[in-house]
Amino acid sequence: MTSPTTKLLDGILVLDMSQFLSGPFTALRLLDLGARVIKIERPDGGDLGRRLYLSDTEIGGDSTLFHAINRGKESFAADFKNAADLEAAKGLIARADVLVQNFRPGVIERLGLSYDEVKKINPRIVYASITGYGDEGPWVQRPGQDLLAQARSGVMWLNGDEVQGPVPFGLAIADLLAGSAVVQGILAALVRRGISGEGAHIETSLLEALIDFQFEVLTTYLNDGKRLPKRSEFRNAHAYLSAPYGVYPTADGYLAIAMTPLDKLAPLIELPAIAGLDLKAPFVERDRIKRVIAERIAERPTDDWLKVLDAADIWCAKVLNWQDLMASDGFSALDMLQTVTRDDGVSIDTTRSPIRINGTRSLVEDGAPRIGQNTDAIRKEFGL
Repeated sequence: MTSPTTKLLDGILVLDMSQFLSGPFTALRLLDLGARVIKIERPDGGDLGRRLYLSDTEIGGDSTLFHAINRGKESFAADFKNAADLEAAKGLIARADVLVQNFRPGVIERLGLSYDEVKKINPRIVYASITGYGDEGPWVQRPGQDLLAQARSGVMWLNGDEVQGPVPFGLAIADLLAGSAVVQGILAALVRRGISGEGAHIETSLLEALIDFQFEVLTTYLNDGKRLPKRSEFRNAHAYLSAPYGVYPTADGYLAIAMTPLDKLAPLIELPAIAGLDLKAPFVERDRIKRVIAERIAERPTDDWLKVLDAADIWCAKVLNWQDLMASDGFSALDMLQTVTRDDGVSIDTTRSPIRINGTRSLVEDGAPRIGQNTDAIRKEFGL
């Protein structure tokens, strides 16, 4: 089910003073929960994310990424070097519930909009800051960019096969994880504000989010003699988990097999040689066992294996690409796509909020704004 009225944060005003991904994603998730989001951006070019292209596709002068992560927001153009514009921004701050910023450390202070300054204007505000590496230490002034944060986090040594060297995730995981973490802090601060009347400063960084993302494997490392994990040399899917965990080519595609006892799997794929092994064998002989399994799996089409393995409740799945996913009944049942439209007729197909509330998923029909699209209306509304 979908509903345009499922707004748990109705009445909450969020100022999105951020750029690129982590901050705008934070504001987007709050918008999906019902908040009103005003994006404050420069009049000369706006959010740099407008020109951060994932492909050569441009829609209405902006990148697809910008459209996706800023749908439903309003745009207020302000040049913080202009005294009048800065005062107007402060006027909005006085009325806001949440402010999100992801400037490099030191920049927001030079603008006179640090948390200490902002809470003088509005003591109830929940102020959220996202940086690359925190506000102390030798990396503070380094570019807080996703790939660079991944490089410093250790996470690249969990992906790919052992012989490949470090392999980055193919997604901006640091940005999105940091944004998600900040949303949790903001929501908790809003709850607390309802009790105490006081705001709070919520902070995280791309690196902190990536460290938290690895809490399971880092805990193993810290309590296992600090031995670095060794990825499988063949069809690695997890730096620690034993065979058969991995993705295997079939005669016509790929099959993922998760945690499964070899004694249970062996008769189903007609490989008695991998049954009855020592308990340590799936770890110690991981690569050899996976190669044997791979040879067998490659002999038959994916659907043939699924009929056998699904019937035995083996944890497995066909590996889908986006075309396969969107043609599937499982995807259709979730109703995760929507079309959003801007006032100049520009429209874009994008995803929807992953959160359902009381059985319904929120509906956002407005697209990402043009630079300063709502400036005049907002000035009039707030008397700026």
